Amino acid sequence: MKMKKIKDEIWVVSGWRTPFAKNDKELRNIGAVEMSVSVLNKMKDAQHINPAYVVWGTVIPNLAHSNIARDIVLRSKIDDTTIAFSTTLACGTSLAAAIQSATMITENEVAIAGGVESLSNLQLGLSTQTSKWIRAFGAAKGFLDKLKLMGGIFKFRLYVPLGVNAVTGKSMGQHAEITAQRLGIKRDDQDKFALKSHQNYFKAKENDFFKDLIYPAFGIDEDKIPRKSATLEKMATLKPVFDKTSGKGSITAGNASLFTDGAAAAWIVGKNRIAAFSSPYKARMVDWEMAGVNIEEEGILMSPTFAIPRLLERNGLKYNDIDVWEIHEAFASQVLSTIHNLENKAHLKKVGTTFDFGKFPMEKLNPNGSSISIGHPFGATGARILSQAVKEISQMGQGKKALISVCADGGLGAVVLIEN
Repeated sequence: MKMKKIKDEIWVVSGWRTPFAKNDKELRNIGAVEMSVSVLNKMKDAQHINPAYVVWGTVIPNLAHSNIARDIVLRSKIDDTTIAFSTTLACGTSLAAAIQSATMITENEVAIAGGVESLSNLQLGLSTQTSKWIRAFGAAKGFLDKLKLMGGIFKFRLYVPLGVNAVTGKSMGQHAEITAQRLGIKRDDQDKFALKSHQNYFKAKENDFFKDLIYPAFGIDEDKIPRKSATLEKMATLKPVFDKTSGKGSITAGNASLFTDGAAAAWIVGKNRIAAFSSPYKARMVDWEMAGVNIEEEGILMSPTFAIPRLLERNGLKYNDIDVWEIHEAFASQVLSTIHNLENKAHLKKVGTTFDFGKFPMEKLNPNGSSISIGHPFGATGARILSQAVKEISQMGQGKKALISVCADGGLGAVVLIEN
């Protein structure tokens, strides 16, 4: 058996998050820094513990904040002596922040790992050529020199982020559609999966599952994306978004996550500090794995299908040995494609594993809803899932395991195994 990647005894304690809202809706006037500061203050007020590190991330950059982690610490109740740095791994950003924290802290230290996204406040920029022209115009000394440069004003261009992979030129939705069609993932199965996400969310909400994971912030006290009125009949009326012409398109607004605003964090704690936390939701971080794949061959969101088997084989675990599976729902098709590959012997051979993992236990998957129903603020999703998973297994009793998996743009992904 290969060596685990967590060398010391490191724990995760559930943290807090803002309610999530669709972009340009309830949180449209709240920026990424303001949301992040709010979460840090809630973390500090809830436990009265100051971390040694804050590792924080956001996927959509802002020119005013080259190190958003440090900027939010200096604006928050966290002590200024706290080391803070920013990290980015697309949708896996705050799960990567948790992994980084776990590999950095000693058994006597504490960190906060989290992230944020404010899609409502996407910053527009200038094209590289326009930026060069403005700098040259400003540096010109005399009237004649400036006059020579005036023609550049006719080439003035805004830079508008396109929301596509920089190399392939395709969006995550287009890539997910390609993978779904290649693997034969049916539209009806995607809609059923999406509906289940909403149903699981409302069942959890009715049982007060979220009451000590979400706090009222910025005038709202609950997630605004979940749809209790969702039905298969309604979902069936929605048209494909990413393949509108072939007749094979299956990803719609109903079976995909929405652009979302929100922030979330979790505590990463060394074993000698865990007793200081009053939260009942604690779990040991047992191991982690990341993977990168060839985008065109495997699918841009399929790296967890390599990371998961490697992590489980290293720990001698079958799929059913995991009590709670938390697979981020970027798209219903992406989750179903992931499970398809996890059960495919040819794929597992390609991964390089020889372990018999068994059948995937669908009944253990995302029991309290996930990104399709809750929302997906890119930088915050990993921390949201991590806190949720820790609470889930804490309520189940001792010795329970959860696996958290988040795919990411660029053919990347991160997976974490926890046990209470």
